[in-house]
Amino acid sequence: MGDVHRYIPASDADRESMLREIGAKSIDELFATIPPALRLKEPLPLAAALSEQELLQEMSRRARDSRQPAPGAQFLGGGAYRHHSPVLVDHLISRTEFYSSYTPYQPEISQGTLQAIFEFQTLVCQLTELDISNASMYDGASALAEAILMAERVTHRGRVAVSDRLHPEYLQVCRTYLASLDIDLAPFGSRPDGSADPEAARRALREGKAGAVVVQHPNFFGCLEEIETFAAAAHEAGAHLIVVVTEPVALGLLKGPGRQGADIVAGEGHSFGVPLSYGGPYLGFLAARQAFLRSMPGRIVGETRDVDGRRGYVLTLSTREQHIRREKATSNICTNEGLCALIASIFMAVAGRAGLRDLALHNHAKAAYARRTLAAARGCSAPYAAPVFNEFTVRLPVPAEQAVRHLLDRGLVPGIPLSRYFSGMERDLLVCVTETNPRAEIDRLADELGRLS
Repeated sequence: MGDVHRYIPASDADRESMLREIGAKSIDELFATIPPALRLKEPLPLAAALSEQELLQEMSRRARDSRQPAPGAQFLGGGAYRHHSPVLVDHLISRTEFYSSYTPYQPEISQGTLQAIFEFQTLVCQLTELDISNASMYDGASALAEAILMAERVTHRGRVAVSDRLHPEYLQVCRTYLASLDIDLAPFGSRPDGSADPEAARRALREGKAGAVVVQHPNFFGCLEEIETFAAAAHEAGAHLIVVVTEPVALGLLKGPGRQGADIVAGEGHSFGVPLSYGGPYLGFLAARQAFLRSMPGRIVGETRDVDGRRGYVLTLSTREQHIRREKATSNICTNEGLCALIASIFMAVAGRAGLRDLALHNHAKAAYARRTLAAARGCSAPYAAPVFNEFTVRLPVPAEQAVRHLLDRGLVPGIPLSRYFSGMERDLLVCVTETNPRAEIDRLADELGRLS
């Protein structure tokens, strides 16, 4: 093996050979174009490599530290929702040709991949009730950032009004995404019932001449928003309405944002059969009106006919710098989340329009029961009156962090303490109920919360 590292195959001799080939005398000369002040002079502060045996022992130790609540005893939401996925989805997605497919660099010979993307785009358009959709979004948060960039490419106003009911982590991702660009994100306030305030949005549009308004629906606190009112406010100001959807199952029951006036919809699609697994992978989606077609990031697959009239699929639009000139590129986003998009497509096809509506009704009915039951528990209340889908806020008689620690020891994960994101909400807990939560588990949670006071 000589000086070859097990996981880094290039030896010192290999590196010297490559330097000679390109005419550089040393690694320092190779990277001379990088200013010395920006170059790391010492090794990265990483721990020494573990042996295979040590690594397995370490992973076993970490696994033992993970709490394993009883099935059905989780009420976590906040952008990551637990849903049942039919066995048929796992069976179909297990076919090896799906696992081996990758980004269509030679797209027209990857007809299966292109058809899968086309079907995904079609289903997203039907779900959001908008004209066009793409593939390539990493997750909901980055899809929102791309949506803001897309709206800015059309309006060039450099300012976007953002609801303070937006998922705080989505807002954080957008701020990071836009940090080096001249785009200001201006939060606007909410109403006492927990929903975003349309009048505050109008003021934000007028005062700063914002080019877009961002509203999450249902919002981070679970409340439904008046999309048509926000659409009217945005359009009166010559701006666009961007709607964010972190729980797409809600669209099985609610009107599509496009039908209510939204111009762009960005969202997270993992609820459609993509397993929750330590934070990923997730599945972003993006849909818009036809007018945004040439400003869309990522790739769009279209359907066509060959000279013999046979149906085929083509990469209709791909506006990233690997395909077109850098100054013309809309984004350098470069995944197509192909396998996750296919999982979601199979899930939606298996459920069908009626099945998705039944699933959404099931979620809503359980959440309505849970909201009433938990708010009636001793010392508890529901601080917001706006309608919800499958997630809501409960105010507890004790700090929510304390309640979570107590209930974890009793095999329950009751929700997310909102003090994690907002000061002044120490007693507020964000609770999510899906079809996976049996009624007895909801009753047990209410009973345990009632014992806290």
